[in-house]
Amino acid sequence: MVEYRIDRHSGVATYVQIVQQTKQALRLGLLVPGDRLPTAREVVEATAINPNTVLKAYRELEREGLVEARRGLGTFVRRTLGTAPADSPLRAELEEWARRARDAGLERDDVAALFTAVLDTHFQGDPT
Repeated sequence: MVEYRIDRHSGVATYVQIVQQTKQALRLGLLVPGDRLPTAREVVEATAINPNTVLKAYRELEREGLVEARRGLGTFVRRTLGTAPADSPLRAELEEWARRARDAGLERDDVAALFTAVLDTHFQGDPT
């Protein structure tokens, strides 16, 4: 099951953070079709956010065809995204790179900017 982490200082709407984290879990294979998302109550208890925010995120995921709400049962994954499993050998390389970046004194935002710049170079024109 996915555990949402809300960054109140990120400038990103809370419901968008939930949508993004769910999509990331789907891309990494941490969530697969048939898995149940945490209930709105469980997310509220873990993150202290408004239940309507959770429901808004789940509606957005449902609108995109990624999840489906089953009355009285919960919200379940319908389909996955991507093909990058969490245990990919590339992940170990990326973790080592991130460790070296941190050891070199780079801040999280610096690493994110550098990584995004490299992604943009290699995936220009790719809509994903």
